Amino acid sequence: MTLAQALFSPRSVALVGASGDAAKNTARPQRYLKKHGYGGKVFPVNPTRQEVLGERSYPKLSAIPEAVDHAYILIEDVEQALEECGKRAVTVASIFSGGFADAGPDGARRQAKLVARARTLGVRLLGPNSMGVIDVPGRLALSVNAVLEMDALPAGTTSIVSQSGTMLGTLLSRGAARGLGFAKLVSVGNEADVGVGELVELLAGDPATRVILLFLETVRDAERLAAAARKAHAAGKPVVAYKLGRSALGEAAALSHTGALAGTDAALDAYFRDCGIVRVDMLETLLEIAPLVARRRSLDLKRPGRVTVVTTTGGGAASVVDRLGMRGVELAAPIMDLTMAASGQTYAEALQKAAQSDCDAVIACVGSSAQFHPELAVQPIIRAPKSKPLIAFFTPQADRSLALAAAEGIPAFRTPEACADAVAAFLSWRAPRKPPALAVPGNLPENPFELLAALGIAVAEWAIAEAPAFAHNIEYPVALKTLEAHKTERGGVLLGIADHAEFEKKVKKISNDRVLVQKMHSGLIEAIVGYRDDAVVGPLVLLGAGGVLTEIYRDYALRMAPVSEREAGEMIEQVRGFAAIRGYRNLPRGDLEGLARAVSALSRLALVKDRPVREADINPLIVKADGVVAVDALVAYSSDKRQEAA
Repeated sequence: MTLAQALFSPRSVALVGASGDAAKNTARPQRYLKKHGYGGKVFPVNPTRQEVLGERSYPKLSAIPEAVDHAYILIEDVEQALEECGKRAVTVASIFSGGFADAGPDGARRQAKLVARARTLGVRLLGPNSMGVIDVPGRLALSVNAVLEMDALPAGTTSIVSQSGTMLGTLLSRGAARGLGFAKLVSVGNEADVGVGELVELLAGDPATRVILLFLETVRDAERLAAAARKAHAAGKPVVAYKLGRSALGEAAALSHTGALAGTDAALDAYFRDCGIVRVDMLETLLEIAPLVARRRSLDLKRPGRVTVVTTTGGGAASVVDRLGMRGVELAAPIMDLTMAASGQTYAEALQKAAQSDCDAVIACVGSSAQFHPELAVQPIIRAPKSKPLIAFFTPQADRSLALAAAEGIPAFRTPEACADAVAAFLSWRAPRKPPALAVPGNLPENPFELLAALGIAVAEWAIAEAPAFAHNIEYPVALKTLEAHKTERGGVLLGIADHAEFEKKVKKISNDRVLVQKMHSGLIEAIVGYRDDAVVGPLVLLGAGGVLTEIYRDYALRMAPVSEREAGEMIEQVRGFAAIRGYRNLPRGDLEGLARAVSALSRLALVKDRPVREADINPLIVKADGVVAVDALVAYSSDKRQEAA
C-alpha cells in the first residue's frame, strides 16, 4: 500500500492506547471515526480491556489477526508500539505522543533513534506530536482534535497541511461557518519523517485536492518543499502559505549588511516567490483565499497589479483600496460608487463594465444589503462575467451572503484587511522560477578582493600597507581604511588623501598595524550587492542602495541565488534609489548592464560545491556611466573563517 493510501484512505486503523473512557482524549479517535462514518476496520489496542467503546480490543498491535494499514499511537511507550508496527508491516504510524524533539536535546536524540528504527522496520512516521489526519470526503476522522465533535464536516477541494494541530480545528470550524469546505487535513507535528514537502507532493497528485494551504511555524526542508510546490504548480494546484513569525529576531546574528537586511522573514518572502507559493499575511486570508486561486494560474505580472472597484458603500471600498495601496496595488479606474443609485440592474451593469476595464481583478464591495437582502446583493455578483477574477467584500456580518458566494466558488471576504491581503497576494503570485544555467566558479581565493576578481567583478586598485613604513604603490588620490567591518562609524575611513605627505600625517591616527590603501573612485551612485546562504531557505542574492546608510534606507531587492543577468536587471528596477541612474528626469544613466553582471556574478557563489561562503558583501559597489567597481568587500565562510578587505 502506498503512503498516500495508508494516510488518507486506509482499509484498517489500529488505535494503540485507545481508552475505554469516552471523556478522555485517547478515546476521541475511535469515537470520531464512528461518528463521521469511516468505512474501514477499527482495531482498539488496550492491554487492560477486552473491549473498548463496543469494539473488541487487542492487548498489543501484533495480536490483531488482520492487516493494519495505519496505526495511531496514543501511548508514551512509542518505541515499543513502533516495534509492533514493524512486526505487522504497518505502512504508516501517526504519533500523538510528545517527548521528542519538542522536549529539548534529549528528546531530539530520542526522536533520531526512533526515525532510524522506523526506517529499518519499513514504517513511515507522521509526528510525533501529530493530531492526526482528516479526509472529509473519505470520512476518515483519525484525530484527537475536538473540532470533530461537529455533527457534519464541510466537504470541499481545499486541503491543509499544518504544523499546528489545533489550527486544523480553527480553519475547519471557521470554514464551516461560511460554507467553505475541505478535502484533506494533516497535522505534521515534529516532522520527524513525513514532512510538509512530502505531503504537498502527495496532495499534488490527489484528484480530490485543488488548492493546498500551509500553516507554517518554520520551514524544515526548504529544498523538498520547493520541489513539491513546483510539482503542485505543474498540476494546476496553487499552494498558499501562512507563516508565523515576521519578527527580526533572526537578524541579530548576521555578520554583514546583507545578513542584517535579508533576515529570516525577507528570505522566506524570496523563497516563497521563487517556488511559486502564494504567501498571505493573515490567518483569515488563508481560510478565505482558496476560491480566488482555485482553477487559476499565476498572472506573472511585470508591473504593479491593478484593480477596478464597484461598490454600494463608499467607506467599505475605501477601506480595501487604502490597504491595497499600502501593498503597491493600483486602481485601474476611479471607484465606481453606486451608493446612492444601487439596484440589481445598475450593479450588474457596473460589474460588466468593470470586467472590460484594463485591470487584473474586479472587487465588488457590498454594504448592508449583503446582510438583509443577500439574494439582491449577491446575485449580480454571481451572474457577473468572470473574464477577470471577481472578489467580493461584504461590510456587514453577512453569513448567508458568504455561504451563497462560497457555493458559487466566488471568493468573498468578511474584512477589508483580509480582502486586500488576498488580492495583493494573488496579484504578486509568480510561477516557480527555473534557476539559470550559469558557470560554476572555480577555486575561490581567501582574500575578498581577489575572490571578487575571480568572479569577474572589477575591484578598485588596492594594497595592504604595514607599519612602520606603511609603504604602497597606489596612485594618489587614495582612500585609507582600517581592516575591520563597519569601520565608518569607528572613524576608520579617510577619503581623498591627495599626496604622500598627507598620507603619512593621517595613517598613524587610525592604525598602528596595517591599513588598506585604495585608489579613489567616484561614480553616479553607490550600490550594495550581497550574498547570503540562509540557514532556512538556502542561498540568496541582494541588491540595494549602498553606502553608510544601507541599513537605514532598507531599499533593496532580494532573490534566491543564482540569478541571471536578466533577473538581476529586474532587481535593479525594483530598487527605488536607482531611479537616478535609470535616466530619471534626464539624469546621467548608469551602467545598469554592468551592475546586472556584477549581481549575477556574485550570485554564482551559490553554485560552488558545499557552498563554503556563508555571507559576502560588496558595499559600496560604485556604479559609473561606464562600468562598476567594488570598493569594500567582506566575506564570511561557513567554517567561521572570515576575511575582510574593507
